[in-house]
Amino acid sequence: MADNHTRSTAYHTVHSADGTTVVTLRGEIDVLAAPALRPALDTVTSGPEPDLVLDLRAVSFIDCSGLGMLCRTRNRIRSRHGRLRLIAPDDAFLRLLRRTGLDGAFELSRTPPRPTALAALPCAG
Repeated sequence: MADNHTRSTAYHTVHSADGTTVVTLRGEIDVLAAPALRPALDTVTSGPEPDLVLDLRAVSFIDCSGLGMLCRTRNRIRSRHGRLRLIAPDDAFLRLLRRTGLDGAFELSRTPPRPTALAALPCAG
């Protein structure tokens, strides 16, 4: 994650492959951006057994609001017996999870899966 904290510019793209929804988040996920992303994440996690991959490779900054959004999404998916995976190759993000005690809360991968391999995405952490 870069150290550019000057503005909230988070945006996302969504696509589906093999029954899995992939949401690519970009920019800063902070107190201004997290609430704006919530409706999109609620939509993709609203059904039974949602299978969601959040690609965080293009996220330049995440604060406690962003972490809260990730936890909320994880809780929604768990309550629906689904699966959440994070793609986060950045060591700074992994350190942030460790320091906040969230390192065991998410299924993590450093690299994106191939579309046909989404179901078998390994857990790394």
